[in-house]
Amino acid sequence: MSSPPDNTLPDPDQTMADLLRELAARAAERDEARTERDEALARETAIAEVLQAIDSSPGDLAPVFKAILEKAHALCEASFGGLMIYDGERFRSVAQQGVPEAFQEFIGKGILPAFGDPFSAMVAGAPLSHIHDLAAVAAEHPGNPLARAAVDLGGIRTFLVVPLRRDNALLGVITAYRQEVRPFSDKQIALLQNFAVQAVIAMENARLLTETREALEQQTATAEVLQVINSSPGDLTPVFDAILEKAHTLCGADHGTLSIADGQYIRAVATHGIPDAYAQLVRQPYQPPEGTPIARLVRGERIVHLADAAAEDNYRNARTLRRLIEIGGVRTILLVPLRKDGQLLGVITAFRQEVRLFSDREIALLQNFAAQAVIAMENARLLGDLRERTEDLQQSLQYQTAASDVLKVISRSTFDLQPVLDTLVESAVRLCAADFGHLSLPSADVFRPAATFAFSPDSDAFVRGVSFGRDRGTVVGRAMLESRPVFVGDIADDPDYNLTGAVSVARIRAVLGVPLLRDGEAIGVFGLGRLQPGAFTDRQVELVQTFADQAVIAMENARLLTETREALEQQTATAEVLQVINSSPGSGDRQGVQALRGDLCEISDRAGLRKTNSKRVLRIARRSFLGMTPDGFNFLTSTRLLQRRLCATRPAFGSAKPNRPQILVGVVARADLPAMDVRAQRH
Repeated sequence: MSSPPDNTLPDPDQTMADLLRELAARAAERDEARTERDEALARETAIAEVLQAIDSSPGDLAPVFKAILEKAHALCEASFGGLMIYDGERFRSVAQQGVPEAFQEFIGKGILPAFGDPFSAMVAGAPLSHIHDLAAVAAEHPGNPLARAAVDLGGIRTFLVVPLRRDNALLGVITAYRQEVRPFSDKQIALLQNFAVQAVIAMENARLLTETREALEQQTATAEVLQVINSSPGDLTPVFDAILEKAHTLCGADHGTLSIADGQYIRAVATHGIPDAYAQLVRQPYQPPEGTPIARLVRGERIVHLADAAAEDNYRNARTLRRLIEIGGVRTILLVPLRKDGQLLGVITAFRQEVRLFSDREIALLQNFAAQAVIAMENARLLGDLRERTEDLQQSLQYQTAASDVLKVISRSTFDLQPVLDTLVESAVRLCAADFGHLSLPSADVFRPAATFAFSPDSDAFVRGVSFGRDRGTVVGRAMLESRPVFVGDIADDPDYNLTGAVSVARIRAVLGVPLLRDGEAIGVFGLGRLQPGAFTDRQVELVQTFADQAVIAMENARLLTETREALEQQTATAEVLQVINSSPGSGDRQGVQALRGDLCEISDRAGLRKTNSKRVLRIARRSFLGMTPDGFNFLTSTRLLQRRLCATRPAFGSAKPNRPQILVGVVARADLPAMDVRAQRH
């Protein structure tokens, strides 16, 4: 007999059903895990590919944005979308993926955020904007052009916008659109946000790389400009050309100018890329009219930045700016001043042939190049001052050396004045860059050259043959009349100049006359001439005046030395005469008198005695003979007879009036002493 069935055992069918359900759940979990794995793998692969694009395109965002859009739209199942950059005013498209052509043309103009649309929400700080059915929104807000265009031109229904932010600053947005009403899942939204982060990383990397590259380019450009400054000391033209070229290249300018300010006038000294017709115009000095960009810089503005010069009514009346717009097609203008200690030294300009403002970085870059231009101008000024001082010192040294040489000649030529005058004239001609010169002294009623120097025989021969009167017909005559330096830059244009052959024969053009003054009166004249018209500098005139003073000193020294020498000779001869008288016997000693007469003749012939005080000699001789003769009265009588004889014997000395000492010596030497003794006894 069999036992009854056990009802506690599980129902096989039920168990099988449970197992099948559990197996299905496990399969679903496995499929979900596999899907998640595949999605994660696809996401990681996409991220890896984006990172690879970032790594392989340093600083170039176009391939990075393209990779991000392709991967993001594929993983998020978006129909199309794009990536836009926000410039603070508009959203501008920089990358697109599958956007219909009509809608692409619409957003290509840039999207200006309007109240209530997704883009204004991004500007306000929203984390995202997700519109499930854009058609319904467009119907509710018919005045919203973006919603209307997105629906009509792009066929967009579901709309997702995710911002690109760095440190809460809005950089742009990434968009994903669907052409059916199917909202994006949280996972897809998170995925798009992840791609937005990668886009921000790529943009930041590109920014850093761009800044690094730009900084390197700027440093390189600065180094090249400094090298040009160093290799062209004092020459600003290559420096200005280099500054313009580097500044315009780094600032993205089409062309421009660098001008310097000279008082109230502006003149371009360097141009880059501008048409020749405009270059010729701005290279001419001009005074900027009131209201023009340069006039604003003159008033002290930091910079002048015009978005569209053609739209500025205040500048259409300015001829230079109008020609710039017409000839050069200029639209956007940037002007940066060159200043030092608040003074406007010049202007550097950058022009664009499109309406596109310069960025703050570009403005700062142009200001940096303007500062380099100021440094170059200051260096050139200092170098010019140094060269001028060096030339002055060299010129002063030459002048001092010449003056020293003249003094040496004066000291060596004590009584001979000619070498001194020759040296003075030659030194004046050489140091004053003249072609010839002369020093003229009085001769009767005119002045004639006493010393000449010329680089050509014809000029020398002409100068030696002329004479100058005290009239206005020559520069020498004018210098004598006016007792001051007189200069004529071109005697061919001087109607009063009448020296025959000066222009036609000697080809003289520029003439300088400097008088030799003693007690305010001209005793001679320095004359210098050149074969080319031109002015003598103030320093050259001063130098010739110095030489004129030295000539006067030399002439006066020679006169004084000659008089001193003659006076000394006379004193020596007088002493010798007195010595002979003192050593001679008294009257009555005929042999002694004869010896006295011979000694006096010898002294007269040897010393050339003249200008001696004869009365003093007679007085001394009288005293000597009175002390030596027994009869002083007889000698006094003889002396009076001798004085009478003095006048009677004058014709014997020729037609010229003789000096008293010569007459005295002659009388004593030829006197008939016995006859004089007889006449003395009668008296």
